Amino acid sequence: MTTADGAAQQPPVTVMVVDDHPMWRDAVARDLGEAGFRVVATAGDGPEAIRRARAARPQVLVLDLNLPGASGVRVCKEVLAVDPAVRVLVLSASGEHADVLEAVKSGATGYLLKSAGREELVDAVRRTAVGDPVFTPGLAGLVLGEYRRLATDPPPAAADGPAAPRLTERETEVLRLVAKGLSYKQIAARLVISHRTVQNHVQNTLGKLQLHNRVELVRYAIEAGLDDDRETCTDGDM
Repeated sequence: MTTADGAAQQPPVTVMVVDDHPMWRDAVARDLGEAGFRVVATAGDGPEAIRRARAARPQVLVLDLNLPGASGVRVCKEVLAVDPAVRVLVLSASGEHADVLEAVKSGATGYLLKSAGREELVDAVRRTAVGDPVFTPGLAGLVLGEYRRLATDPPPAAADGPAAPRLTERETEVLRLVAKGLSYKQIAARLVISHRTVQNHVQNTLGKLQLHNRVELVRYAIEAGLDDDRETCTDGDM
């Protein structure tokens, strides 16, 4: 497409508008259309927004947060999971700090309050389309402060990893005695169970902990603090 002077003309930015209030949604879509954007879809609830955004692939998604069926944050996450190139501009009545930060963490490029005027909205969509972060005055400092805090905070502990396997009370008891250096025969005598039963408990524990041998099992038990009051092994039957 070219202009009258022969210069190449860029196609209009494609936009999708999501809001559960029909009059507001239509007004925003109309204003953006009159400003030269191409509104490719609209939606009034979360699930509908996810479906239509995936089909229409807009360049900019103008998104309310308070939606029936699925929140705007969820819509943002699911749409970006399929098409990370989509830019999301949240247009919300809420200026709550928690809402702003949650929206940004979900992938939104900008956050504009619904009190913004038509020209401010049009400018925000235009800037969002090229990847500029756009925020209602007063919210930009909040977001920047949060980024700085995250950058200076120490990384989280490894507690976020998979939960430790659950051992039975008897398996834990056997593991504690293994960590103290007792042989299977000594453990059997101590717990008044058979040698074979001890072996079965050890094998079950190895499987649950995804370990391969007794050496690894003892190391695990010591790291777990199960070797308190360590006893010396007096029998060579391991």
